Amino acid sequence: MWNLLGKLNKNLIIAIPTLMVLGFLFGWEFPAQGLKVMILPFTFLMVYPMMVTLKIRKVLEGGDAKAQLLTQFINFAIIPFVAFAAGKVFFVDRPYLALGLLLAALVPTSGMTISWTGFAKGNLPAAVKMTVVGLVLGSLATPFYVEALLGAIVKVELLSIFKQILLIVFLPMVAGALTQTYLLKRYGQQKFQQQVASRFPGLSTLGVLGIVFIAMAMKAKSIAAQPDQLLMIFIPLLSLYIFNYLLSTMVGKIFLPRGDAIALVYGTVMRNLSIALAVAINAFGAAGSDAALVIALAYIIQVQSAAWYVKLTDRVFGTPQTATQTA
Repeated sequence: MWNLLGKLNKNLIIAIPTLMVLGFLFGWEFPAQGLKVMILPFTFLMVYPMMVTLKIRKVLEGGDAKAQLLTQFINFAIIPFVAFAAGKVFFVDRPYLALGLLLAALVPTSGMTISWTGFAKGNLPAAVKMTVVGLVLGSLATPFYVEALLGAIVKVELLSIFKQILLIVFLPMVAGALTQTYLLKRYGQQKFQQQVASRFPGLSTLGVLGIVFIAMAMKAKSIAAQPDQLLMIFIPLLSLYIFNYLLSTMVGKIFLPRGDAIALVYGTVMRNLSIALAVAINAFGAAGSDAALVIALAYIIQVQSAAWYVKLTDRVFGTPQTATQTA
């Protein structure tokens, strides 16, 4: 089972579209409303495992303050407003699609931030800090951003969103920290890192695939009636990611050394789509399925673009050896 989950986690670019198609076919043929009872269990399965491997103590380490400040400035002072503007342009009459675009831009960083920074030979400790800080700040800020930017056209219940954030972020975070402490005591740091921790991303992927399946099943009849809406969603999403990559790359090249610059790129472009998806589908009722569809498509762009960017990293920032010699 663990091998299968590991393969799924490494092949999200195939697994997510496959589950989207299966969800669509299920929702087209069968009533999908009964799947709602599975949303909360899949949500917990999606978020809790990544909290078990989160290294919260890394936040206390110093040495990369400029990278951290630039990352969070991009994450909270630029990208949400670009996403909001794109929603206003592309989704004039579909406010919950605009909500999905905004949610996809509001919770930065995930385990993918750390993974892809490692693949690109960037600054891993900096990426870990970006992940923890971005997750906490994004979770706390999301209700206020949604209320301020979309409160006039989307029904926003701040208390309800805060309850969902508490349930799907901070409760799993506490449970994950307790689990991590227990596992470290039982297995030790080395065995935990080498044998135990690697199993949790696969469990999280299973939760993601379950939520994607449910989101597509619930929107199947609407998509069948308007198949062009997938293209309508894809264009602004792709535009948002392209803008984010270009901005972060430029800022990284100008202000930061190679390792920190790579961490900044993945610390801003990689969004925590799992939490965004959970908020959309848990806090906004049936209307949230529109937002969930946007976020499900964002997974495809995010995973594929991250892989492409790794291949371009040395061209953009130079090889690690060259960067060291220059420094």
